[in-house]
Order: sequence, then structure tokens, then C-alpha cells
Amino acid sequence: MTTVNLDSDYWNNRYIENNTGWDIGYANPIHIDYVLDNIEKSARILIPGAGNGYEVSKLWNYGYSNVFAIDLSLEAKERFLSQNPKFPADQYLIGDFFELNQKFDLILEQTFFCAIKRNLRSQYADKIHRMLNTNGKLFGVLFSIEFQGGPPFGGDTEEYNRLFHSKFSIVKLEKSYQSIRSRQDKELIIELMKK
Repeated sequence: MTTVNLDSDYWNNRYIENNTGWDIGYANPIHIDYVLDNIEKSARILIPGAGNGYEVSKLWNYGYSNVFAIDLSLEAKERFLSQNPKFPADQYLIGDFFELNQKFDLILEQTFFCAIKRNLRSQYADKIHRMLNTNGKLFGVLFSIEFQGGPPFGGDTEEYNRLFHSKFSIVKLEKSYQSIRSRQDKELIIELMKK
């Protein structure tokens, strides 16, 4: 079995080849509705693995001036900035999420967690905890099914409870009824508050 190196070259090539099956082509209403209903416009928001950054753009245009993206792919950033020329380029960060040393009030999870290797999941939980301000939250969707190979890498409620319960209050971890058609019955909504 070949092990894929999920580095910046890998992700850049996925964008260059338009091999981006995770990209739904617009801002996911699950995330946008949650932010609009629950988060102040002054909040610092991070979207890891933002890619084409539809949620970043939408929230920025709604007046969330402290929304940040991070991705390994420079190609994704360049595409995003070409579509969003007024967005501050320094708020779309290029680099390793695990090396980012900033604080946020909200981290939005869509397709980042399922794109990292399973052996990084406990590091992910620790890193999210360190990056969140007091009462900060992680919100988004996680897969509730398994996949052959990967990425994406799947999971289930039991695994997520084990992974997050010691560092977060689990506000919500339940089946998503708002997923896009191709992901119906395959996603969980997750809302965690930093302990």
C-alpha cells in the first residue's frame, strides 16, 4: 500500500488538476447560518484547510472583518484572491495549521479534519484547544462514515467523543439534517466549547 505524502505539493497539485471532489462550489449554509446566528462580527474566526474559501468570502462580505483562512496550497490562495481582490491577503495564511500560533474565538471545521492523517487527530484536538480563546468554539461537520484509503478519512460519534471530551464541552454532536445531497446521512454537526 502506497502512503501519500499530504504536503503542500500534494494539495497544490490537486487544485492545479481540478481534482477537488470535496469542493462544493459555494459557502456551506451550515457554517454561514451558525455564524450569523451566534457569532459577533468582531470575532476572530479561522477556517483551516480553507481551499477556495467560499465561507471566508461570504463571512467577509457579511462584515466579519477578522475572518482568517489557512491552507497548504498557494494555488488555492491565489485562486481565492483573484476572486476576492479586496480581501486582505495577509488573512489568508499559507502554512501548516499545526504550526500556527494565533488565537481565535471560533474555528470552523468543514473538510480539514478528514484530510489529515488519523495519527494527527489527537494533535488536532490539542491544537484547537490551544488556539481557542476562553469560551471559544469549534463548529462544523465531521464524517459519520468510514472510507477506504483516504483522504478523506472517516470516523464516528464514539471516536469523536473520545477525542474531544477531556478538553471540550460537547454542546452538539449529532446527525446533520442540512448536509448537501451527496453527503446526506454521512455527516455529523459538531459544536464544542473549550473547557
